[in-house]
Amino acid sequence: MESDAENGEDIGRRVADLEVRWVQGFTNRNVGFVNDKTICYPCGNYILFVDIETKKKTVLKCKNGHVGAFAVNGKSQVVAFSDQKLNPVIYIYTFPGLVKRSEIKGQAQLDYSLLAFSYTGPYLASYSSVPEFALSIWDWQENILLCSKSQPGVTVTSMSFNPMNWHQLCLSNENSLTVWNIERNDQEHHLKSKPVRLPAEDGSLMYNQDVFFSHPGIQDLYYGPVLPISAIAGLAGDEAETFRPKDDIQPSVHPTVHCWTATSDLYMGCEEGHFLAINVETLKASLLYYKPPRDTKERRRTQFHSLPLLSDDSLKNEEDKRRKQKPVLLAMAYHKDGLYAAGSGSVYVYKPSQNEKVIKLLDACNDHFLSADFLTPGNKYCVSVAISGEVHVWLLEDGAFISKLCLNTQATAMVCCPSSYSVAVGTKVGHVYFIDVTKVETPRVVHRVLLSNLPVQHLQYDQSGQYLITGAAEGHIFILDARPSKLFQVLGYLVMSSEVLGLSTIYDVESELVEVMALLCPPDLRRARLEIFCLPSAITIDNDECIDERGMLKNSVIQKHQYELEYPLSSAVRQKGDTVYGYCKHAPFICKYHLTKKKTWKDVSVTLSEKRIPSHQFAPGFLHLSPNSQLLASVAKDGVLFIHDAVTLETVAREHCHSYQGQGIGSLAFSLDGQFLLVNGMDDGTLVCLKWNRTGEDEIKEPTDDWRLILAFLNNSIYNENAVLKSMEEWNIATESLLESSLEMESQEMLQKKPSVEVMDEDSYLNLNILSTDEMTWLNQKVQKAIKEEIKKFADKRKELKKGIKKLRKTIQEMMYENEQAPDIERLDQQEFNLDIEEQERLQVESEQEVAKIRKEIEMENLAKCYLRDVIKKECWDSMSIKGRAIKCFHAAYEVKNYPMKERSKEELEALERVLQLKKFESADFKIRKEIVEFQPQAVPPKEEGEKVEEEPATDEAPSSSLIGSLSAQFGGDTSILYHQMDLHTREQKINQIILLQDIIYKVKTAFNKEFDTVARQKEQEIARVKERNLRIQEIVEQLELQEEVWEPALTDDEIPERALTVQDSEIKVEKYLTPEQRAKAEMMAKIEMERRLASLNSARQRALYDMMNGVLEIKKEDILKIEIPPPPFVSKPDTLWNEEEKKVFKEFEKKVKELNEEREKYRKTLETELKKLQTSIQETTQTFDDTVSKLFERKVKSEMVIYQEELKINNLLYSLLLDEELSTREAGLNHFLDKKQKEKLSTAQAVQVARAQDDAYRETYDNLAAEDKILERGFKKEFSDVPAHHIDHLFKLYKRRPRAQKIKMHLDTANPYGDRPGSARAYKEALAHLMKAIDEMDDPENMPEGLDPTVWERFCLARRTKVESEQLVKRKALTLAEMQAFLQKRIDDDEKIRMDIEKILNELNTLREEKMRFQLDLTIQFLLKQGQVELESAAELIPDYTDAILIHKSVIEELNCTIRAQGEKKIASMVESKDFSKGIFQLEWEHKKMKMLMEDLNQKARDIQKLHVSRDRQLFLSVLNYDSRITQQVSVMEQTLGVMDKLHKKNVKNRQKVFKDLEKRICLKEQANYKLSQELQEMLVSVSERRHIFEAADTQLISEKAAKDHYRDIVQRRQLVDLAKEQAQEIAVLQAEVERLRMRTFPALFETEY
Repeated sequence: MESDAENGEDIGRRVADLEVRWVQGFTNRNVGFVNDKTICYPCGNYILFVDIETKKKTVLKCKNGHVGAFAVNGKSQVVAFSDQKLNPVIYIYTFPGLVKRSEIKGQAQLDYSLLAFSYTGPYLASYSSVPEFALSIWDWQENILLCSKSQPGVTVTSMSFNPMNWHQLCLSNENSLTVWNIERNDQEHHLKSKPVRLPAEDGSLMYNQDVFFSHPGIQDLYYGPVLPISAIAGLAGDEAETFRPKDDIQPSVHPTVHCWTATSDLYMGCEEGHFLAINVETLKASLLYYKPPRDTKERRRTQFHSLPLLSDDSLKNEEDKRRKQKPVLLAMAYHKDGLYAAGSGSVYVYKPSQNEKVIKLLDACNDHFLSADFLTPGNKYCVSVAISGEVHVWLLEDGAFISKLCLNTQATAMVCCPSSYSVAVGTKVGHVYFIDVTKVETPRVVHRVLLSNLPVQHLQYDQSGQYLITGAAEGHIFILDARPSKLFQVLGYLVMSSEVLGLSTIYDVESELVEVMALLCPPDLRRARLEIFCLPSAITIDNDECIDERGMLKNSVIQKHQYELEYPLSSAVRQKGDTVYGYCKHAPFICKYHLTKKKTWKDVSVTLSEKRIPSHQFAPGFLHLSPNSQLLASVAKDGVLFIHDAVTLETVAREHCHSYQGQGIGSLAFSLDGQFLLVNGMDDGTLVCLKWNRTGEDEIKEPTDDWRLILAFLNNSIYNENAVLKSMEEWNIATESLLESSLEMESQEMLQKKPSVEVMDEDSYLNLNILSTDEMTWLNQKVQKAIKEEIKKFADKRKELKKGIKKLRKTIQEMMYENEQAPDIERLDQQEFNLDIEEQERLQVESEQEVAKIRKEIEMENLAKCYLRDVIKKECWDSMSIKGRAIKCFHAAYEVKNYPMKERSKEELEALERVLQLKKFESADFKIRKEIVEFQPQAVPPKEEGEKVEEEPATDEAPSSSLIGSLSAQFGGDTSILYHQMDLHTREQKINQIILLQDIIYKVKTAFNKEFDTVARQKEQEIARVKERNLRIQEIVEQLELQEEVWEPALTDDEIPERALTVQDSEIKVEKYLTPEQRAKAEMMAKIEMERRLASLNSARQRALYDMMNGVLEIKKEDILKIEIPPPPFVSKPDTLWNEEEKKVFKEFEKKVKELNEEREKYRKTLETELKKLQTSIQETTQTFDDTVSKLFERKVKSEMVIYQEELKINNLLYSLLLDEELSTREAGLNHFLDKKQKEKLSTAQAVQVARAQDDAYRETYDNLAAEDKILERGFKKEFSDVPAHHIDHLFKLYKRRPRAQKIKMHLDTANPYGDRPGSARAYKEALAHLMKAIDEMDDPENMPEGLDPTVWERFCLARRTKVESEQLVKRKALTLAEMQAFLQKRIDDDEKIRMDIEKILNELNTLREEKMRFQLDLTIQFLLKQGQVELESAAELIPDYTDAILIHKSVIEELNCTIRAQGEKKIASMVESKDFSKGIFQLEWEHKKMKMLMEDLNQKARDIQKLHVSRDRQLFLSVLNYDSRITQQVSVMEQTLGVMDKLHKKNVKNRQKVFKDLEKRICLKEQANYKLSQELQEMLVSVSERRHIFEAADTQLISEKAAKDHYRDIVQRRQLVDLAKEQAQEIAVLQAEVERLRMRTFPALFETEY
């Protein structure tokens, strides 16, 4: 066991040392066997060794802090670990002596992440973290680096050697698994990696296809060569070799742990729950399945999430099993007895030899330690608590685990009571648990109190164990009675001015007064504040007098004082004598203050420190005083514990028990006797027990005396309180709910006694809240109790207020009722009755604020939409030189759209101009070269030939559209500037052709847009004409008073797209919001308009015009016709009373009326004629326009066709450019890969050369040794030539004899590769030593032949030993030579593989270049062909192949065409002949089918005749000879009958017409009579209404009863009739069914007979 104590200065007493007594903890890291009975694992700054039989622990400390990487070798009984510092070092210690074996300093700069020992041989593998990420192999016995390999950026989580072969390692991380091979060439070592292909997340195997090399089996004859994805993506570097699209990448499994098997294979566990078997030779993974464990033993085995024992029996059934849980392991180790695995915070041992018993070795907590403390008196037991709420009890002597209690809640603080065996644990939710540990084997919770909803942050007992001071969040401090006899009563609370950072207490024995100091750091101050208050004994005797009604301690009782310190502190402790020690928060200093008595509470003077010393620690830290107040401990984040003298602040001792990597020290506790210290780390999960190792007796006596005094003071209290504590029942939910149930009963009684009132009381509201909560805090209980007392106290006043409120409410209700009955003009608004004006104003202000907020949001949203509108308008509308619009027909459904076009940019115009100039230059150059090169014949050709010669250039100058590939020349495009399709070979020509084609498309669109604009203007003119005519049509319709709608053509939004950018008022469906200024302006304008209208109505001129001439100055003809001639005034008199003059006037009136009616009829006919002409004219003009639009539509379709033709050319050219670029990229990628392979080839060739040279040199050495060995054997007889011959033969036989050497023991139990199996070097040494021992036995004089001289025997033994050593050396060299030859062969294989890769790349390059050349010469040409039928010889040649096509002259084609025509005519003749012959065959077949059909018809007729029913008509037809004449006679008789019936019908029609006229006359008379009756009816209705009023005024009860009885009688009668009708309907349905059944019985059934 090691310690790291440092000596301080001598301060009048000798300095003591701290030694590590024991260490507890488990950090879920590697667990390994250091020997057969001991496991070890790292924990914080220590490595713990645990004997699995005695469970005894041994501790090895890392001198430089936290233990980094860790490994163990059970065979050699050594452990290796690294420290975590700059330039870390690997230490190797032996066990059990814990002696440092070696110290390895590698190239790692920051940290080592993994270490691993080989099972055979002195080899250690290390893997460093950033920045090297290097794998290194060491000979740890010789401290030699054998080899190293870096993997930049690759993090490894697990590493292990193959136990069967140290030449293999396995490295894995979260995404991959790699097998490394260590290859050795004599003294050289090399690392080679082989990644394993892992399956997909679902367990399916992934087959990775080579994506870099092309596949010749995949071809595309139309679109060119099929290239890899990397070339298509444009990658040519290293990333091209491994590039895969995102959609093609399938995530693989995530390894968590792996282990080697006896067959040198791997088993691997994954996060997804799969268990894989990996073949190291093929690097392929296969999935193993598990079944859920069935029996209890298997379930116990799976509690620690480990893999089963790997043996022959289990491996046979691996494929039939699948585990339900995921095999996620934290650590595991193998031994000859089985598998040892760690996980879930505990360690288990599985021994198959002991009936598969699972032994629990360690029971560590699931979380880090939070705090630890000593049980009183502090010399036997200690208690710790974890963050998860697990409470552990430990034996102080050796740290043995005793018991555990789980609280199932997150703990925040823990402290042990000095006056009893109880432990207080604070939680995050505000609970404080009190645990009884009088029986340390079975701790139990005896009480729980919920102080508040705030988390408990601090727990502190005073020295007497009388009070428990609890610090919660937000400055709350609760005082509890710590004695179980008082049931842990809450005495009160107080609230500090800010958050409490620490608590410290002092107990005065004489006055029995406890002073509590709270450390605060207000956020508004940059210094610390101390608030000190007293706890007198009166608060336990008469608690009600010391607290207010809400449970807060009175200031007069606690006597609070406040001190301001000069520095902000993170921790402070108080010593007797008003001395305070503080740890600075922002600087590592320890300050000593002396507090003076303050006269007043308002004294805010700053207290300065008396002494300040540097702490040499990482701030912030915290301080602790020993129980005797003589030692001051300081701890911080660096993990170093400093012990200072409390008087001089000099360092007494220091111990590096934790580290900065584990966030330092979390808590510290002194034992009561001062001999022990408990220190736990913040995040390293380690609990360390330290003990003083003092050098003198005087220093021990003083703290022992103090301890005995304190213990004597507490003994009586401990005895009594423990007795009460033992008698307390164990806490559970039922005991906790007793108080709540009593509270509920009281609240329910209160609710039952009180009647329901209309106004909700405050107390009833609180009672309902009480019933709705599951558990009430002590603070809330006090508040509820105070409220209840206030309610009882002011009950009478509340009743008076309730009565007043009821009276006031009744008055307001009466006023509101009267207001409802008042007239509208006198009625008040509902809000006028609101008495709470302030609340009303507040609500109005809130509503206005909410409206303003919503208005602001809407404005911002509108602003964003306006911005988006402006962006879209700028991009899609303003940038268009020609806006997109449409033209629709008037009557048809045609719609033609123009081409929206943007203005061509300056760069596009410059590029077009450049291409046009280049084309002109090329044309001029071609013409000049043609004149120079072309041969001009001198002989004048004949006239006919000359005409042909003249026609040829014409055809060349104006090639047909078929060769051009489009009809753009007919639609405004100039195709003369284009390149010929067969001349597009270079990239520049293709780009220029694309620019020219885009210009042609632009011109085609522009030409169509011009025609479109002409038609659009024509439609506007037509609409204007139609509107002019519609004005006259509207007048005629109004004059004729027709109910016809006039057709009004208009332009739609598609025809006027600008309309979409303007919002009309009619489109807004909501009321427009007006600002106050706009509203005032609108009201003023409305007032002005109203005044103007009133002024116009008061004009005398307008009134005179309306009165005299009906408002018009000129009377039109149609107005005159509307005038009605007024009848004479005497018309109302009977005509018998008229005089002669009146009769004459009436005749003139009738004459004028008749003339006016005739004039009206003439004018009506004139208007109707004019209306028809106008409508016909509109129909003709609009129909003509529709025809124009139809032609424009056809033009648009053709223009689209032409544009598509040009775009097809552009797409073909773009594809060729793209393919050309992809081919170039592919070629660059192959060249880059070839360069890399050539560099690898140079390195492999050099490696082969070096390996061959070494092999040759070693072979020469081996040959020399073999030759020397043979020389020794041949020179035996020469060396012993002086010996007699019979002795020489005997000696030579002895010389050749060899002892039975013990062979290297090979472990035959392949099921367990982890048994006793020595390494190869060690085995060789043991075998050689055994051989030499056997030679020594053979050299014994007893084996000497008789008669041989002893000197000769000694000389013989020496020669034989030399020969044996030479043979062993030759064998050793032979093995090394074989290994070197194997290494050479691997290098040769690697070199051959690289050579084959280079050949493959060269072949790929050649193929690619051929494809590229063929693609550049094989052009895609677009032709225009007429629709027709093309004859092919076979369907297999539908896809033409032009690989061997050539271009020949036109004349050759014409000659061939002549020959083809002649042969074609012959073929046609033969085809005609064949056709005629086939026609005859078809005709015979048709006649054959016809005869079959006739036969079927005749058979059908025969069947019809047999089944024919002979009626009277058919009998007549058969019996009468001249049946046709008889039919003719019957037809003539029928015609005569029809004539007579026609005459009779006409006569009947005339009679009916006469009757109709008579009926019309009667109708007129009836109408007149009805009119008179209606007048009489009105008068009778008036009288009836009067009588009804009179009747209603009279007594009508009897009449109403009689009417009700009559109505009831009618209802009953109607119901009886309805039931009778239903019964009759059912009877009719039954009769109908019977009739149908009888009819079906008598109906004959006819069946068809087949012949």
